[in-house]
Amino acid sequence: MNALAPHLPALQVVVPMLVSAVVILLRPRGLAWMACTAASAMAFAIAIQLTHTVLASGPVTYLMGSWPAPYGIELRVDALSALMLLVVNGASVVTLIAGRQSLDLQIEENRQPYFFAAWLLALAGLAGIVVAADAFNIFVFMEISSLASYVLVAGGPDRRALPAVFKYLLMGTIGATFYLIGVGLIYMMTGTLNLADMEVLIQAVGDQRPILAAAGFITVGLALKAAIFPLHVWLPNAYTYAPHMVTVFLAACATKVSLYVLLRFDFFVFQGNLEGHAIQFAAYLMPLALLGILIGSAVAMFEKNVKRLLAFSSVAQIGYMMLGASLVTIAGLTAGIVHIFNHALAKGALFLAVASFATVAASLRLEDLGGIARRMPWTFGAFVIAGLSLIGIPGTAGFISKWYLITAAMQLGPGGLVLVAIILISSLMAVVYIWRIVEVMWFGEPANEATAPVTVSPLLVGVAWTVALANIYFGLSPDLPMTLASEAAAELLRHLP
Repeated sequence: MNALAPHLPALQVVVPMLVSAVVILLRPRGLAWMACTAASAMAFAIAIQLTHTVLASGPVTYLMGSWPAPYGIELRVDALSALMLLVVNGASVVTLIAGRQSLDLQIEENRQPYFFAAWLLALAGLAGIVVAADAFNIFVFMEISSLASYVLVAGGPDRRALPAVFKYLLMGTIGATFYLIGVGLIYMMTGTLNLADMEVLIQAVGDQRPILAAAGFITVGLALKAAIFPLHVWLPNAYTYAPHMVTVFLAACATKVSLYVLLRFDFFVFQGNLEGHAIQFAAYLMPLALLGILIGSAVAMFEKNVKRLLAFSSVAQIGYMMLGASLVTIAGLTAGIVHIFNHALAKGALFLAVASFATVAASLRLEDLGGIARRMPWTFGAFVIAGLSLIGIPGTAGFISKWYLITAAMQLGPGGLVLVAIILISSLMAVVYIWRIVEVMWFGEPANEATAPVTVSPLLVGVAWTVALANIYFGLSPDLPMTLASEAAAELLRHLP
């Protein structure tokens, strides 16, 4: 293991990418799933080791082929990268372990090797985005993860996933194009693609107008990828009609990786070099974050499909993350970054519970879930705990990030009271839409009295409970995510003038 330690940043990407080529050849039923799960578990172990190294001795840098940056390809893992790697790889391995039964039901046997190969490519792409230290390789990995994600969303039996994935593809392509135009403008003015090198060379650029245009293109492109309101239109249908386990995986990490790139570009490259860019960043993102929080929560209050309801809830939760970032303070950034971790726990557990309900219910519309809690009390219990975390009840992980966000807003003085009021109002709205589901599931009458016996995978229920209890654990002992988030916030703000 000591011999491999220096190469862990590269192995974080190489392991799932190489295994994806092997998975296609594994035809016996279940073998492809086993290989995919083993590769994800290995990638998660690498992420844990990298996190330990970052906490112990600081950022980890790896030069591909020993070529120094900016001439060679540099990989870099710091506190923010480590947090994202834990989220991405943890979401993958947990979902695969829990989802064996669900994936067997939704993915045809002869298509499973291709499906799991696409899963590993999506994992490799997302991890690659996080560890890449230059703008073009971020784009390459972004396209790998996006193309694989389109395959995953369209891989289930629901034909409505096809128009949903077409919209996802269209919006994702526009976002990637905007990002690439911005990177091209910066390369034209600086002659480099390495992010650290960009930060230095932009200072010597006489005409800043192309750099300003690049900042606009990159911000809008990544906002599309991250589903920041009002550029979220692809997200609800993609989450609703994708196979249930794909929804768990993507909801836990996909948009958050785009947020990661947005934060790294804006704070590392632009805010330290463009005069007044921090104010522009806040003025652009804060209103969108607030609108996303309120409108996403409001739409969720009236949705009748549980997956679609939780998808609109994700739009609101992305708003919380961006609200913290838009404050451009240590406290605000810490709150926004730690909410990336905490929301992954809450929404992952919620969608795992929903996947369990889907194995029994006729559909995931509320009227078809009446009384299901009395038939599936353990799954329902995990759903309630995760719902409480999403609301932000004390003792859960969701409370930690919302409390820090409120604290950060209060530091703004009287103007921060408006932000605090919006956070509290949106939390009450979350109470409403979570209660709508709980009320129907517990007090409602079954749509069909002649119900079939409950045949839910104990592994799915057990994993759902594990993730739900993790919401309580990290609500009572938030040291790990808070340490990584605070170090990441300090590193981002270090680049400001």
